[in-house]
Formats: sequence, C-alpha cells, structure tokens
Amino acid sequence: MKRLLPIILALLSVFPGEAAAADGRDTVVRPVLSAYMIEAGSAHVCDTYLTPLHYSGWNTSLSYERMQAMKFDPERWVMRLDGRLSLGATENPAGTATIWQLDFRPSWSMMWRTSLPGGFTLAAGGNIGADIGVLYLSRNGNNPASVRASLTVGATGMAVWNGRLGRLPLTLRYQPVLPLAGAFFSPDYDELYYEIYLGNHKGLAHAAWPGNFFRLDNLLTADLHFGATTLRLGYRCEVFSSKASGIVTRNVTHAFVLGITTEWLSLRAGSRRTPDSRIISSLYLNKP
Repeated sequence: MKRLLPIILALLSVFPGEAAAADGRDTVVRPVLSAYMIEAGSAHVCDTYLTPLHYSGWNTSLSYERMQAMKFDPERWVMRLDGRLSLGATENPAGTATIWQLDFRPSWSMMWRTSLPGGFTLAAGGNIGADIGVLYLSRNGNNPASVRASLTVGATGMAVWNGRLGRLPLTLRYQPVLPLAGAFFSPDYDELYYEIYLGNHKGLAHAAWPGNFFRLDNLLTADLHFGATTLRLGYRCEVFSSKASGIVTRNVTHAFVLGITTEWLSLRAGSRRTPDSRIISSLYLNKP
C-alpha cells in the first residue's frame, strides 16, 4: 500500500481536471427555466361539422413552459415541456351566433443545439404533442358540439440571440412546432355523437400528416432580464387545418404574450454548488 500511494498521487497530478471533478469543484449545474404566461388575441374559426360560415372573435390562454439542459450532454441537448389551456368565443358575420372553444394542448420536445458567434444559438429536434378540445354552437339542435382530439409527433427548433438592449440583458427567441405524423379524431360528416355513444365507433380515427392535418405554431419571445426575474413579451401565431370524412376545419389565432420567467436550481439532498460550478442554461447565456 505504501508503494501504491506515490503512484496514485502522481496520476492525480497528471490529470488535474479529473481530480477537480472528483471533489466537486468542476460540477455542472443545470438550472430549470420556468415561464408562466398569459396570451390574448384574435381567433378565426371554421368547422363545417357545425356550420359552413367563418366565425371571428377573441381567444385567451394560460400557458406554462419548462426548459432544462439534459444531464447526459448539457452543452448540446435541451428539453422543453409546455402546456396551454385556451378559451375563446367567435361570432358569425351577422353577429347572431357564437362558437365557444375550449382547448388543452400539452407537448414535449428534445432538441440538439449549437452555439454560434455573436450570441446566437440554433437548435433542432423532435416534438410529441397532444390536443383535446371542443367547439360548442348552441343554435345547432342535433349537433351542438364538435370534439377535437389528436396525438402527433413532429419537428421543432429554436433560433436564439442573447445580447443587450442598452444596458439591459435581452434574449430573443423564435420557435416553430410542426406536427408531421400521428392520429386524430373525426366523425363522418352527418354522424351524430349520439350514434357514437350507441356504439358506432368505425372510422373515427384518422392517420395524420401535413396533407390532411396541418398545424404550425409560431412563438416569438423577448425576455428582458431584471435581476433574478425576467419579463417576457411575445407574439404567437398558430395556423391549423384538418380535413377528414368531408369535414373541413380551419383555425387561425394571433395572440400577444405576457409572462414571467425564472431560473431555479433543483439539488439532491447532500449535493451542493461550489464557486467553480459550471452553470449551463437551457435558453440564456451559459455562465462559468
């Protein structure tokens, strides 16, 4: 044992980086970014199961976003989890009928990213999303509601710039989400939901691809960093279109985004952050 001790000390001196990692002085800290947002704007709806007319009105949403660099490769991989609960009301051109819309949409994404000069970051990856909601038109006696449900996989990405607006740190981001394949629910053109309730379940699920199920969710955000809390201003435009069993659905929304974002650390019991820890953020500038 006495002969092995000098050899071990010599190896540690040759690999100082490994020794630092062993005593915790080169640990990686991955803060969790949480964003709470309110969205409000206009909505334009057409659902031929309910009516052939186009309806226009307002739409509002409560949304949440969670992002974190991945443990297995925090410099290159980032995870995003988000969910949105929306409520809207649209009227026909004459203003004599209203379609109410309620919708919940969670999704999860994994992206590979790379840093570019000038504070820019690009990322691309995959997305899994679900959508469940309902449109309600009270003036339709037999068919007052139209249900929406889908489960899709698709592509997503980010273009991020971290810089300054004068002396104020600023983060700009553009993120699109595009479903590419999956399944969605749609009854026949003249099929009542009461018939489905009685057991007519044939032909309700349809394969989804951009030719019959197109959804492009565009999110543009500007994060203004005021100390530990960040103010988020943004704009969301979502274009949705589906066609199955003779039923055509169109939905376009424009919304202003207002939110608060924070970064917080999730540490296991007994673990600690040291002054030499590397902080790798999922969206903002990485810190030494």
